[in-house]
Amino acid sequence: MTEDPLERIEREERERKERNGGLKTTTIILAVVALALAGALAWIWSQKSGLVHELEGEKAELTEQLLHLQSDFENLNSDYENINSQLDTSREQVALLIEKLSKTEATNRAKIRQYEKELGTLRSIMRGYIVQIDSLNTLNKKLTADAAAARQEAAESRRANENLTRQVENLSGQVAAGAVIKARGLHVNAYNGSDKVTDRSSRVTYLVATLSLVENEIAERGPVRVYVRVTDPNGNVLQNASSTTATIGGAPVATSASREVDYEGQEVEMSIYVKDVGEFVKGIYTVEAYTVNGQVGRAELMLR
Repeated sequence: MTEDPLERIEREERERKERNGGLKTTTIILAVVALALAGALAWIWSQKSGLVHELEGEKAELTEQLLHLQSDFENLNSDYENINSQLDTSREQVALLIEKLSKTEATNRAKIRQYEKELGTLRSIMRGYIVQIDSLNTLNKKLTADAAAARQEAAESRRANENLTRQVENLSGQVAAGAVIKARGLHVNAYNGSDKVTDRSSRVTYLVATLSLVENEIAERGPVRVYVRVTDPNGNVLQNASSTTATIGGAPVATSASREVDYEGQEVEMSIYVKDVGEFVKGIYTVEAYTVNGQVGRAELMLR
């Protein structure tokens, strides 16, 4: 059946309108989709930019912390060679970590987290150094104080020992002085050939010196020799064949005669004879008595 031309035209018009309506709808849908995609891309870009900015901030903060730690290590010193050597090693580690961080992208979160852990480790090492140095300084101060106290104690002990030594020496000197045997009552008489006392020089044949060794409980017991030195008016020492030169107080002394007695701390009376010394002259004769420690008496005799 042949289609009516008018109907055909109307149908074609309807079909054209329907095609145009579908194309418009498709265009609108595509436009909406494109707009949505653009919005999504803008949001993703914004999020990415924010994340990158945040990561850059974290890197900058980590760098600043490392620089502060580096300054702390530079300012940390000690008087101990072993610790100074360890400090040098730690300073090198900090410098190397700063260099590695500067060459690492902020977006490399794995590396950034690794460097943060290394920073924590270095901080712990720093605290360990501080504690160790403080402990050593405290110990050093204590040892210094102990050494000073020991020196002071030693000085005080030395002074005490010196004082004690002086006291002992003084006491020893006093004891030694007190232990010296002393004499008293030295007297001299001249005798003639009839064993009678005379003061006529022409008749004198010998002299007799008498004295007493006094009592002394702390003196050494045993034999004691007493020496007599007689000097004539001209200053000559009277001597005979048995006269000797004795050591008195460490010095040699020419003597005229001597006698040894047994001394037991009690008083001892004794006489010493001076014989065979030649002729006697007029004048004053000086008589001195000695033990090995020194002079124990002195007297004079006048002959006319």
